[in-house]
Amino acid sequence: MWPVTQNEDELDGLVRKRIRALRLAQGWSLEELATRAHISQSTLSRIENGRRRLALDQLVIIARALDTSLDQLVETASDDVVTSPTIDAAHGLMRWSVKGDPGMSVMRQRMTEPPPDNPARMRAHPGREWLVVLSGTAILMLGHRRFRVETDQAAEFPTMLPHAIGAEGGSCEILGIFDRDARRGHQREGAGPSDGEHRESNGPRP
Repeated sequence: MWPVTQNEDELDGLVRKRIRALRLAQGWSLEELATRAHISQSTLSRIENGRRRLALDQLVIIARALDTSLDQLVETASDDVVTSPTIDAAHGLMRWSVKGDPGMSVMRQRMTEPPPDNPARMRAHPGREWLVVLSGTAILMLGHRRFRVETDQAAEFPTMLPHAIGAEGGSCEILGIFDRDARRGHQREGAGPSDGEHRESNGPRP
């Protein structure tokens, strides 16, 4: 269970500090967390202070009480903290994968064309997407509705609704996050939407 890339004593201390930090972040006393984890307050205190050996079964219930997972509780920092995007210069796309959740992708795109007027050119697929406009003004077509999203404004929507994104009054730059279903939906749609359509589907695939 413990990662072999880090000294066991260091990991032991890290887990104890993390339990205490997560408890304090929730604003809970030792008694409150102990009650939620169904262990004694003295046991929890000794765990946090390093006076009691960390037992796997106790870590599982403490992680659950802290609304996290055992894997996250014992996770250590990786060497590849900083990553570079995959770039698709032809479509003005940058894409980053999310290591903690390989099903999610982050996309940055510059748009210069308005969204399509024809609803038949909009796309629909399972999933959800979130985007924030970094510069300019974006137009989000969502079903029969039209939304104007200005700089520093964000939009979140279910992609089962037919949708398309484009620019208004020149160019705009957006940063979007889409979940596993939305990413797969774009991949299944195949190549080459024309200008003004939801073109992140044409970016490099993680």
